[in-house]
Order: sequence, then structure tokens, then C-alpha cells
Amino acid sequence: MNIKSLLIGSAAALAAVSGAQAADAIVAAEPEPLEYVRVCDAFGTGFFYIPGTETCLKFGGYIRFQTDFGRDRSGTSDWNSFTRAQFEVDTRTDTELGALRGFIGFRGNADNGSSSSSSVFVDQAFIELGGLKVGKFYSWWDDGLSGETDELSSNALFNSIRYTYDAGSFWAGVSVDELQGINVQGFNESDNNVGVALGVGAKLGAASLQLIGGYDTDRENGSVRLIATADVGPGTLGLAGVWASGANAYYNVSEWAVAAEYAIKATDKLTITPGFQYYGNYGLVSWDDFSNDDGWTAGLTLDYKITQGLSTKIAVNYVDIDNRDDQVKGFVRLQRSF
Repeated sequence: MNIKSLLIGSAAALAAVSGAQAADAIVAAEPEPLEYVRVCDAFGTGFFYIPGTETCLKFGGYIRFQTDFGRDRSGTSDWNSFTRAQFEVDTRTDTELGALRGFIGFRGNADNGSSSSSSVFVDQAFIELGGLKVGKFYSWWDDGLSGETDELSSNALFNSIRYTYDAGSFWAGVSVDELQGINVQGFNESDNNVGVALGVGAKLGAASLQLIGGYDTDRENGSVRLIATADVGPGTLGLAGVWASGANAYYNVSEWAVAAEYAIKATDKLTITPGFQYYGNYGLVSWDDFSNDDGWTAGLTLDYKITQGLSTKIAVNYVDIDNRDDQVKGFVRLQRSF
């Protein structure tokens, strides 16, 4: 009887538990809503919203393989190859003060197979709000003609504070640049040195003008440069001139120079650009004095788009400077951009 009673009691208890579980409803946790990546077309192609924010993000960059050639290009070798990787992060947000931008560009160079010859560094990093831009970035002196024959600046990457007023067809701006440590043909800039650059530009239909000036406060010298381009026939004509009062961080190649090119759009994929530049008083002979040697460069640049995101560039230049051996130099480049 005891065993029978135990079995009956166990069955009753099991039934009671089962009944209690059946009475309690099972509530499943609701899944979190899935937020798909949204395209952000307010700032151009390639941007998308960071999920959960109103900040737009874009990734970009390129992989480049290039072989340079010229007399003693690397030691006693007349050629040198290197590989470069560039990765860029661009963020934009609309604010009550205008578009807020943050940009970071990482660059890595590998000159040969040894890991010790490779380097990764911050190429650019800046904050931009409206017309104000602060950080490390390329100045107006980095602009130039489209070919690879002209030499219209000496240094163009600084830690800077810049303000630009941009009205679309017209712009004007001022920049304060840190010049500390900049090399001027073997003469380094002193500590605590700064430079001031001014620029104006305009677009007049198919033509554009850019006039900039830079003053090196340590050397008490400056440079002025004018670049003009216009669509003429099947291509774009470019003219430029630069003058320096003496050696300075912005331009110290020669006391003055003039350059010209004509970029011919041969096909949808091929652009052919012959160019020429003449130098007056080329090179330095002292802290800020230029030599009495003149010179000139003539060359040809070929740009060819192989396919979407893949292009090649070939540049060949002949250089003739007084009291120096003539030489042919240039490069061959293959680049994958994304």
C-alpha cells in the first residue's frame, strides 16, 4: 500500500506541476529592430549613415605601384620601385553651424622587401566646420597643373589653421602654417617658425584662376604664384608663373619660373599632356641666395584608365640645367583606387 500511495502521490504532483506550466504563458523576448545601412547623398557619392547616428561616413584610398627612373635615382641605381597604400576615412554631419567634417588619411610606403623600410603614418588629419579648417592637411601650394612636368611648390603639407570664404565661383582665404623643421634645400627651418599664406580664386565658365602667396617669417622671404586654366579645343590649356623674393619654405626651387601644358583628351580613357617649364636662377648657393644658373624641363604625361578603379600614368621629362649634366627622368605608375 505504501508503494501504491507513493506512485499515486508522485503522479498527482507531476500533474499539478504540468498544469501550472501550462497555465503560465511563455513570453519570448522581442528582437531588436534591424537598422539597415542608409545611403547619404547629401555629401556626394560613397557616403552612408553610421547606424544610429546622423553622421555620414565614407571610406576611400588607393594602392599604388610605381617605378621611378633617372640618374642616381636610388644611390647609384638609375631606377627605384616602391609600393604605397593609402586609406582615408571621411565623416560629415550637418549642424546648425554648417557641415562638420572630420578626415583621416593613413599612408604606408614600402620601398623594398624589407619590413624595416616600410612605414605607416598619418598623411592628413583635420577638422573642418564651415570655412574653418584646422589640422594637418595639404595647402593651396599643393595645387598645380595636371601633368607631371611642372614644379611649382617646394613644401605643401603643414599643421595649419585656415579660413576660406567660398561663394562657388569665387573664393578667398588665409592660412597660418607651422614651418618648423621644414627642409629648404639642406637648410632646415628654425624652431617656432610660422608662415602665412593668402589665396584667391575664381571660376569663369570654362576658365579658372588661382593666385596665392606665402610668407616665411623666419627667412623673411615669400613667394607668389598664379595658375590659370581654360578649356581650349579638345583639351585644357594650363599656364603658371611663380616668383620668390628669396629662399623660403613655400618655393625654393628657383627665383622664378614659368610653366605651360596642354592636356589633350584623346579618348574617354586616354589623356596626353605635353608640358614645359623654364627656371630662372635655379637652386640655392647660400641660406637664401639663388644661383645664376637657368634651366628648363620639357616632358610628356600619359594618363590611361584601364578599367573602373584601375589606371596607369607614365611621365617622361628631359631636364637641362646650366652647369649640370642633362638627364631624362620620370616614372611608371599603376594605381587601384577605391
